[in-house]
Amino acid sequence: MNVTTRNPPPAARSTYRHGDLRRALLDAGIELARQGGPDAVVLREATRRAGVAPNAAYRHFANRDDLLGAVRAAAVAAAARFMEMELARVPATGTATAQAHAKVRAVGAGYLRFAHAETGLFRTAFGGRFTVQHDPDPAMGGTTGLNPFQHLGAALDDLVAAGALPPARRPGAEYLAWSTVHGMALLAIDGPLRGTPQQLLDMVGQRLLDMVERGL
Repeated sequence: MNVTTRNPPPAARSTYRHGDLRRALLDAGIELARQGGPDAVVLREATRRAGVAPNAAYRHFANRDDLLGAVRAAAVAAAARFMEMELARVPATGTATAQAHAKVRAVGAGYLRFAHAETGLFRTAFGGRFTVQHDPDPAMGGTTGLNPFQHLGAALDDLVAAGALPPARRPGAEYLAWSTVHGMALLAIDGPLRGTPQQLLDMVGQRLLDMVERGL
């Protein structure tokens, strides 16, 4: 009688083997931020969700702040994509002035929509260490490669090119527009306007964008 010797099954691997571990950790961090804002981004929880031992994360992120920085960049890029969706709706017809004004409104509308739709990511993107960079991080760019601040700057430059904004008033205009729209977003998600019906917020948001246009 012949006896067949079978090799034992291979032991289960404890190391991550499902693809890009850095991407998996980042995706887990983004989901944590989506659910609870920047304070919810914890390296140990990200590794648990990725299904790896905590020490495995240190090959890709030096510490929690390192992971949070990558998550924040992804959140800023998400804001840029919301702006790009609004910009894509701007009609290709009409005068240069009308299109330039529509682009400014689209950037502001995308920012407000992002704050309402992705509140956790909004807080992560703009509630901490986001800074206006002279050498922008590509990770903060949307589909076009532009980050939110660059989209706003480009829209304002179009206003100048169309003759709708005097060149002398262009310097610093992005800070004025941004602070106005950002203030409205914070009032709606964290301030006294929290809980206001969305229909009313949308109406107030449109009037706010009217005010920004006139104020420029």
